[in-house]
Amino acid sequence: MMLPHADAFLPEITFQTSRSSGPGGQNVNKVESRVELRFHLQESQVLTETQKALILEKVANQLTAEGLLLITAQDDRSQYRNKEIALARFHELLLKSLRRPKPRKATKPSKGAVRKRLEGKKIQGEKKANRRKLE
Repeated sequence: MMLPHADAFLPEITFQTSRSSGPGGQNVNKVESRVELRFHLQESQVLTETQKALILEKVANQLTAEGLLLITAQDDRSQYRNKEIALARFHELLLKSLRRPKPRKATKPSKGAVRKRLEGKKIQGEKKANRRKLE
């Protein structure tokens, strides 16, 4: 399933800034470098209904009561860099949510493997049988 380019989401994303607890020394006390990305999943015009359902299934526990997906970044001193980090995390989350797991193919052990396992069990059983007291 193809995901639209990251720039297509920009009109639907809002950013909120606040003071960070991350790196920055005294700069942390003055500058709002922490970035919170907000995306309303259900109201998105970029995603199809099937894509929304898949994403909702995967990120349901990360949504707020209003249905907002929140992603925060406070890794860097720069607000601009934190915005880039938040966007990258958002895009990675969407890609990960839309990726379908490869179906598991059922396999059987080979005849040789079965024979080897049974021989090992037989040897172990004989070993334990030899430990018993003779009557």
